[in-house]
Amino acid sequence: MAARVVVIGLASDFGCQVQMTNIEDDLLDVLGTIDLVYWQLAASGHMPEEYDVAIVEGAVTTDAHVETLKRVRETASVVIALGACAATGGIPALGATGDLEAHYGCVYGQDAAQVACGRITPMAIDSVIGVDYVVPGCPIDTEEFLVVLSRALLGLKSRVPAEPMCAICKTKENVCFFERGELCLGVITRTGCGARCITLGRPCTGCRGVAPEANLDSAIALLAEKGITAERLFERARLYNTLEEALDR
Repeated sequence: MAARVVVIGLASDFGCQVQMTNIEDDLLDVLGTIDLVYWQLAASGHMPEEYDVAIVEGAVTTDAHVETLKRVRETASVVIALGACAATGGIPALGATGDLEAHYGCVYGQDAAQVACGRITPMAIDSVIGVDYVVPGCPIDTEEFLVVLSRALLGLKSRVPAEPMCAICKTKENVCFFERGELCLGVITRTGCGARCITLGRPCTGCRGVAPEANLDSAIALLAEKGITAERLFERARLYNTLEEALDR
């Protein structure tokens, strides 16, 4: 019996779900191995009561999101966090800093108290429930998503890379942005994307999260040698990693 899969969207721009549709040649093969019983982006029906795998995109920003995730964890055997918003809070987590009520006022005006009712401080989904697999990135890499989904369906352990991106970037023979005096977050960001942005001529913006094996002190020392301050590093890194404890300095 094929695994019953649901795809759920919380607070995000749905970009990672859209990226799922870009699997192209592999999409039909994937759909042939699962029973896709609900996909919020593609269906208007209600989520079923029973399913095996839940793929969740987006950050938690409302009480309703919390309740949804609790039901998901009670029902699904496997929960996959899809993309930066789900994995680290992503860009929605920027709203966790400063005066949240003031943010609501800027967005909703004088009706903020009514319209924003039930809103909570943005957070990653693992702040609410346990997560079994993570597909980092903004947006996700389709090949990586297929690998993670396959591992989940086969019951294999999660293998999210723990090392920073610089090592793989060197194998691509990319010219280091630090040599140009430009800030690149590959020195602290989790690898696994093939250093795609850097290879295309853009510095890493940290969308894959801070690598567990990143040495922040060494990174700060390296940047100082290049005339780049730690403040610039942390300010740039918080775009996708506001809630990362490693950046609380």
